[in-house]
Amino acid sequence: MEIAVMLVAMSPFLMVVAIVWIAFNANTQRRKATLSTIEEAIRGGQQMTPETIKALGMPAKSNANGDLKSGMILMAVAAAILFLGWATESFWGDGFLAIMTAVASFPGFIGLVLIGFGLMGRKKEQENAA
Repeated sequence: MEIAVMLVAMSPFLMVVAIVWIAFNANTQRRKATLSTIEEAIRGGQQMTPETIKALGMPAKSNANGDLKSGMILMAVAAAILFLGWATESFWGDGFLAIMTAVASFPGFIGLVLIGFGLMGRKKEQENAA
C-alpha cells in the first residue's frame, strides 16, 4: 500500500491526536507563562493574594461535582450502547445484544466508580464543613 493512501486513511485519527496535542500544549504554555509571572512578582517583593493569582489567569480549584458529572455521562454512554444493541438485535442477529452489553460494561463500571468517588468526596466535604 502506498504511503499516500495510508496517510489519507489515517488522517482522521492523526487529526484527533493533533488537535488534542495542540490544545494541551497551548494550555501548558499559558500556565507556564502565568507561573513565571507569579514567580517574578514574588521575587520582586509583591504580595500575591488569591484574587491577584486568579486575575492573572490561574484556574480555580475544580468543583467537587466533576466526578459525579463524569460518572453520569459515562453511565449515559453505557445506556446508549445498550439501547443500540437492543434496537439492532433483530438486524444483526442473535448474540449482538450480549456483545453490546459487554462493550457497555466498560463505560458503565468506570461511571459507577466515578459516581462513588463523587459521593465519597461530597461526604468528606460535609464532614469537614461541620
